[in-house]
Amino acid sequence: MTQQQLAEKVGIKFQQIQKYDNGANRISSSRLWDISEVMDMPVSFFFDGLDRIDDREADKKNILENKEALDLVRCYYAIPENQRKRLFDLARVLGDAA
Repeated sequence: MTQQQLAEKVGIKFQQIQKYDNGANRISSSRLWDISEVMDMPVSFFFDGLDRIDDREADKKNILENKEALDLVRCYYAIPENQRKRLFDLARVLGDAA
């Protein structure tokens, strides 16, 4: 897609697209949203590293869909509280080391 085509679909002049592209003008979040819609890309595409953050958040949300993780949580809460705290501290240290 050319800058001219993008500008027409977004409803602005192609010179404005050029200014965004060259960094001469800052782009508003609403305009960025419009461009992402026209290009059929998620807004995160325009932010370096944001997609990796989204992936990590998705992993966190999906962890409880894992049978092994659910079994681990059940077993964890079956342990007496004082031992559970020690196990938690150990798991945190091992996780940080990994």
